[in-house]
Amino acid sequence: MSKIIAITNQKGGVGKTTTAVNLVASLAATRRRVLLIDLDPQGNATMGCGIDKRELEADGYEVLTGEVTAADAIQRATGDFDLLPGGADLTAAEIDLAHADRREFRLRDALADIVDNYDYIFIDCPPSLNMLTVNALTAADAVLIPIQCEYYALEGLSALLDTIEQIRRAANPDLEILGLLRTMFDPRNNLANEVSNQLFEHFGDKVYRTMIPRNVRLAEAPSYGVPVLLHDKTSRGALAYLALAGELLRRAELAKAQA
Repeated sequence: MSKIIAITNQKGGVGKTTTAVNLVASLAATRRRVLLIDLDPQGNATMGCGIDKRELEADGYEVLTGEVTAADAIQRATGDFDLLPGGADLTAAEIDLAHADRREFRLRDALADIVDNYDYIFIDCPPSLNMLTVNALTAADAVLIPIQCEYYALEGLSALLDTIEQIRRAANPDLEILGLLRTMFDPRNNLANEVSNQLFEHFGDKVYRTMIPRNVRLAEAPSYGVPVLLHDKTSRGALAYLALAGELLRRAELAKAQA
């Protein structure tokens, strides 16, 4: 049974897409069957996987509107995993789904036929609360929250937790918080360490021990259309995402053993 994980934070620039592409690639390297869904109209995850968003015959928009099936839109990405690509057409989904039947459940319904083909499905969400994000959270089993340890981090996190609770009440009562991931972390920064400590105080074991550092190779990889693991597998960024994949798998095994 696949685990569907939405990677989201209403605050932009916290490393959602970087985490989506590189965590999926790291899990694929462990021979897991993984699908990445790019639900952001910017299409950065699609480009970062080596697929040109301007040349797509079908993307998430056509899947959400029912014009094509998810299976027909999926492509093989650089890094040995599958990608349901996204692009500018997704912007129109907000309008087109406004009065559609089951508008919050369109993604969940579309994934029903393929969900068992994968061990993990990750959804890269846009940095806002709109119908795309609602579809992602309604389809997901859990939420992974990348968070940059800076001044406004906890305030933005509070708003996101309120959103998750609203989705639980309205459409997806089983939605859980998988964990919080500290991104672009610099241990030399006193404020970053203070915010990190506050996260542990408030969320305890929900905070991943793995931290994603600021890393030049991580920033370079998207321009080559590959995950950092294929750009420089010995870089600090690549090693951090491999460690995150390992921690995610260990937590999943522990949860299964306790169930």
